[in-house]
Amino acid sequence: MPIPSLAALPIRRLTLRDLTACADLSEDRGWPREEHKWGLLLAAGKGYGIDDPHGGLVTACVVTEYGPYSDPDLGAIGMVLVAERHARQGIGRRLMSHVLSAMGTTPLTLHATPNGRPLYEELGFKLTGRAEMLQGRFTPGGPAPTVSTRAATAEDLATILRLDEEVLGTDRTHLITRLPAFADQLRVAEESGRIIGYAAAWPNMNTHVVGPLIARDTETAQALLTSLAAGTDRPLRTDVDVRHEELRAWGRERGLAPVGLNSVMTYGIPELPGDWGRRFAPLTVAAL
Repeated sequence: MPIPSLAALPIRRLTLRDLTACADLSEDRGWPREEHKWGLLLAAGKGYGIDDPHGGLVTACVVTEYGPYSDPDLGAIGMVLVAERHARQGIGRRLMSHVLSAMGTTPLTLHATPNGRPLYEELGFKLTGRAEMLQGRFTPGGPAPTVSTRAATAEDLATILRLDEEVLGTDRTHLITRLPAFADQLRVAEESGRIIGYAAAWPNMNTHVVGPLIARDTETAQALLTSLAAGTDRPLRTDVDVRHEELRAWGRERGLAPVGLNSVMTYGIPELPGDWGRRFAPLTVAAL
């Protein structure tokens, strides 16, 4: 039986049953397997992919939708991968075109690597910002934070959800309610008994990723980062909006070195909704 051409292979929805195949695809492209993150995204979002007749996946991506369930007001595209053996054959463009069609008029966002940015620009995405990846072993130093932080409790979840929607400009309930099980640490910052920020640290290979990082101001973000660092012996990684120059400089002084710069891009909207001044880092660059 002849093997169909790549252009004839159908694009299908991925599920949690495809987690191993997605992790294999990451590894094929030299990325970490990131099974923990893939599991979250496939559960909370919509995966799309093409099966390879020889086994595994030709390509994959995940779209996480936000806002009303039946009428999302924003979608985040992430984990766009094409197997090395099928690279540079138009497969990524075909998958992205399918996703754009499937999402209709829903505005979209993504974090683009330098290699991926030209394709997204050709498809109509616009550069709206940048995020700097910082990674390393956090070394405390300088004055101790004056903002109070503590571990989040179940009673805090409703307040966290309200704060998150206010800052992000969209409802992420289906994602944020998964944080207590997904993250190793979930902490809140308080002032006079009022929550003014929250952050999580979740395991990704040999690091802990800090995200989301939502805070009233830089001092609050520093306090949350410091408290999360105290709860792990792993290196930290986080992706900070480059406009938060003070936090980036502070992180570098404490051992978090810059290791990459991604382009934040949007489709159908001029910029991301919400308050960027309190949005320091996303949960993951593959979502929002």
